[in-house]
Amino acid sequence: MSELQVLISREQIAHRVTEMAAQITRDFAGQAVIFVGVLKGAAIFLSDLARQVPLDSTFDFIGVCSYGQQAAAATPNGGWDSTGEVRLTKDVEHSMAGKNVLLVEDILDTGLTLTYIKKILLNHQPRSLRVVALLDKPSRRQKPMQADYVGFTIPDKFVVGYGMDYAERFRNLPDICILPNPVLSSEK
Repeated sequence: MSELQVLISREQIAHRVTEMAAQITRDFAGQAVIFVGVLKGAAIFLSDLARQVPLDSTFDFIGVCSYGQQAAAATPNGGWDSTGEVRLTKDVEHSMAGKNVLLVEDILDTGLTLTYIKKILLNHQPRSLRVVALLDKPSRRQKPMQADYVGFTIPDKFVVGYGMDYAERFRNLPDICILPNPVLSSEK
Protein backbone atom coordinates (compact mmCIF):
# COMPACT_ATOMS: atom_id res chain seq x y z
CA MET A 1 0.00 0.00 0.00
CA SER A 2 3.04 2.24 -0.14
CA GLU A 3 1.90 3.35 -3.62
CA LEU A 4 -1.06 5.17 -2.08
CA GLN A 5 -0.85 8.90 -1.43
CA VAL A 6 -3.15 10.44 1.19
CA LEU A 7 -5.35 13.09 -0.41
CA ILE A 8 -7.70 13.72 2.54
CA SER A 9 -6.77 12.55 6.02
CA ARG A 10 -9.12 10.85 8.46
CA GLU A 11 -8.95 13.98 10.64
CA GLN A 12 -10.00 16.22 7.74
CA ILE A 13 -12.83 13.81 6.91
CA ALA A 14 -14.08 13.71 10.50
CA HIS A 15 -14.02 17.51 10.75
CA ARG A 16 -15.89 18.01 7.48
CA VAL A 17 -18.48 15.32 8.25
CA THR A 18 -19.19 17.12 11.54
CA GLU A 19 -19.68 20.40 9.65
CA MET A 20 -21.99 18.76 7.11
CA ALA A 21 -24.02 17.10 9.87
CA ALA A 22 -24.44 20.47 11.62
CA GLN A 23 -25.72 22.06 8.40
CA ILE A 24 -28.18 19.21 7.78
CA THR A 25 -29.37 19.46 11.39
CA ARG A 26 -30.01 23.21 10.96
CA ASP A 27 -31.72 22.76 7.59
CA PHE A 28 -34.09 20.07 8.87
CA ALA A 29 -34.54 21.27 12.47
CA GLY A 30 -37.60 19.66 14.03
CA GLN A 31 -38.19 17.36 11.05
CA ALA A 32 -37.55 13.68 10.41
CA VAL A 33 -35.15 12.56 7.67
CA ILE A 34 -34.30 9.36 5.86
CA PHE A 35 -30.68 8.87 4.80
CA VAL A 36 -30.44 6.75 1.64
CA GLY A 37 -26.91 5.47 1.07
CA VAL A 38 -25.65 4.35 -2.31
CA LEU A 39 -24.08 0.90 -1.93
CA LYS A 40 -21.33 0.07 -1.32
CA GLY A 41 -19.13 3.13 -1.33
CA ALA A 42 -21.28 5.45 0.79
CA ALA A 43 -21.84 3.04 3.69
CA ILE A 44 -19.02 4.33 5.92
CA PHE A 45 -19.79 7.98 5.14
CA LEU A 46 -23.51 7.46 5.81
CA SER A 47 -22.75 5.78 9.12
CA ASP A 48 -20.49 8.59 10.33
CA LEU A 49 -22.82 11.31 9.09
CA ALA A 50 -26.07 9.84 10.46
CA ARG A 51 -24.59 9.42 13.94
CA GLN A 52 -23.91 13.15 14.08
CA VAL A 53 -27.37 14.32 13.00
CA PRO A 54 -29.51 14.48 16.19
CA LEU A 55 -32.83 14.43 14.34
CA ASP A 56 -35.52 11.79 14.14
CA SER A 57 -33.92 9.72 11.39
CA THR A 58 -33.53 6.34 9.83
CA PHE A 59 -31.60 5.04 6.85
CA ASP A 60 -32.00 2.81 3.86
CA PHE A 61 -29.80 1.77 0.96
CA ILE A 62 -30.05 1.73 -2.82
CA GLY A 63 -27.73 -0.16 -5.15
CA VAL A 64 -26.81 0.44 -8.77
CA CYS A 65 -24.17 -0.75 -11.17
CA SER A 66 -22.85 0.60 -14.40
CA TYR A 67 -22.81 -1.60 -17.46
CA GLY A 68 -19.57 -2.06 -19.32
CA GLN A 69 -17.14 -1.08 -16.61
CA GLN A 70 -13.69 -1.95 -17.77
CA ALA A 71 -10.13 -1.22 -16.99
CA ALA A 72 -9.54 1.91 -18.96
CA ALA A 73 -5.87 1.93 -19.70
CA ALA A 74 -6.63 4.34 -22.52
CA THR A 75 -8.30 6.91 -20.25
CA PRO A 76 -6.14 9.85 -19.22
CA ASN A 77 -6.27 9.09 -15.50
CA GLY A 78 -5.85 5.34 -16.00
CA GLY A 79 -8.97 4.68 -13.94
CA TRP A 80 -12.24 2.90 -14.53
CA ASP A 81 -14.69 4.23 -17.03
CA SER A 82 -18.25 3.32 -17.89
CA THR A 83 -20.50 3.24 -20.90
CA GLY A 84 -22.95 5.40 -18.96
CA GLU A 85 -25.61 2.69 -18.73
CA VAL A 86 -26.80 2.32 -15.14
CA ARG A 87 -29.14 -0.29 -13.71
CA LEU A 88 -30.80 -0.74 -10.34
CA THR A 89 -29.55 -3.69 -8.27
CA LYS A 90 -31.37 -2.85 -5.02
CA ASP A 91 -34.23 -0.44 -4.46
CA VAL A 92 -35.05 1.19 -1.13
CA GLU A 93 -37.09 -0.94 1.26
CA HIS A 94 -39.07 1.79 3.03
CA SER A 95 -41.63 4.24 1.75
CA MET A 96 -40.17 7.60 0.82
CA ALA A 97 -43.57 9.20 0.17
CA GLY A 98 -43.89 12.52 1.95
CA LYS A 99 -40.50 12.14 3.67
CA ASN A 100 -37.36 14.28 3.71
CA VAL A 101 -34.81 12.13 1.87
CA LEU A 102 -31.06 12.70 1.94
CA LEU A 103 -29.35 10.75 -0.84
CA VAL A 104 -25.85 9.99 0.46
CA GLU A 105 -23.12 9.24 -2.09
CA ASP A 106 -19.37 8.80 -1.74
CA ILE A 107 -18.42 10.67 -4.91
CA LEU A 108 -20.20 12.82 -7.47
CA ASP A 109 -18.23 12.19 -10.64
CA THR A 110 -19.87 12.10 -14.09
CA GLY A 111 -23.34 12.69 -12.66
CA LEU A 112 -24.74 9.71 -14.56
CA THR A 113 -25.34 7.49 -11.54
CA LEU A 114 -26.80 10.22 -9.34
CA THR A 115 -29.08 11.45 -12.13
CA TYR A 116 -30.41 7.90 -12.47
CA ILE A 117 -30.85 7.38 -8.71
CA LYS A 118 -32.43 10.78 -8.20
CA LYS A 119 -35.05 9.95 -10.86
CA ILE A 120 -35.85 6.66 -9.12
CA LEU A 121 -36.18 8.32 -5.72
CA LEU A 122 -38.36 11.14 -7.06
CA ASN A 123 -40.76 8.44 -8.32
CA HIS A 124 -41.16 7.47 -4.64
CA GLN A 125 -42.66 10.96 -4.11
CA PRO A 126 -40.57 12.28 -1.22
CA ARG A 127 -41.43 15.57 0.45
CA SER A 128 -37.90 16.74 -0.32
CA LEU A 129 -34.81 15.15 -1.86
CA ARG A 130 -31.32 16.49 -1.30
CA VAL A 131 -27.99 15.06 -2.40
CA VAL A 132 -25.09 14.69 0.05
CA ALA A 133 -21.75 13.89 -1.59
CA LEU A 134 -18.54 13.42 0.35
CA LEU A 135 -16.47 14.11 -2.77
CA ASP A 136 -17.20 16.15 -5.87
CA LYS A 137 -15.11 15.73 -9.03
CA PRO A 138 -16.64 18.39 -11.33
CA SER A 139 -14.00 18.02 -14.04
CA ARG A 140 -15.58 14.70 -15.09
CA ARG A 141 -19.23 15.83 -15.13
CA GLN A 142 -21.26 14.56 -18.10
CA LYS A 143 -24.72 15.31 -16.70
CA PRO A 144 -25.65 18.55 -14.98
CA MET A 145 -25.78 17.47 -11.35
CA GLN A 146 -25.00 19.41 -8.20
CA ALA A 147 -24.99 18.14 -4.64
CA ASP A 148 -26.76 20.13 -1.95
CA TYR A 149 -24.03 19.25 0.55
CA VAL A 150 -20.43 18.62 -0.54
CA GLY A 151 -17.57 17.51 1.65
CA PHE A 152 -14.59 18.12 -0.62
CA THR A 153 -14.00 19.07 -4.24
CA ILE A 154 -11.18 16.97 -5.62
CA PRO A 155 -9.06 16.84 -8.80
CA ASP A 156 -9.49 14.18 -11.47
CA LYS A 157 -7.58 11.45 -9.65
CA PHE A 158 -8.65 7.88 -8.87
CA VAL A 159 -9.36 7.71 -5.13
CA VAL A 160 -9.88 4.86 -2.68
CA GLY A 161 -10.51 4.51 1.04
CA TYR A 162 -13.28 5.53 3.43
CA GLY A 163 -15.65 3.18 1.62
CA MET A 164 -14.38 3.74 -1.91
CA ASP A 165 -12.67 0.87 -3.66
CA TYR A 166 -10.70 -0.38 -6.58
CA ALA A 167 -11.80 -3.91 -7.52
CA GLU A 168 -13.34 -4.21 -4.02
CA ARG A 169 -10.01 -3.39 -2.33
CA PHE A 170 -9.08 -0.45 -0.08
CA ARG A 171 -12.62 0.31 1.24
CA ASN A 172 -11.41 -0.10 4.82
CA LEU A 173 -8.73 2.61 4.65
CA PRO A 174 -9.50 5.46 7.08
CA ASP A 175 -8.05 8.12 4.75
CA ILE A 176 -8.99 8.99 1.18
CA CYS A 177 -6.00 8.14 -0.96
CA ILE A 178 -4.94 8.56 -4.56
CA LEU A 179 -4.30 5.25 -6.29
CA PRO A 180 -1.82 5.94 -9.08
CA ASN A 181 -2.23 3.97 -12.30
CA PRO A 182 -4.89 1.50 -11.18
CA VAL A 183 -4.97 -1.64 -13.27
CA LEU A 184 -7.59 -4.36 -13.28
CA SER A 185 -6.63 -7.14 -10.94
CA SER A 186 -8.43 -10.23 -9.73
CA GLU A 187 -6.26 -10.14 -6.63
CA LYS A 188 -8.24 -9.08 -3.53
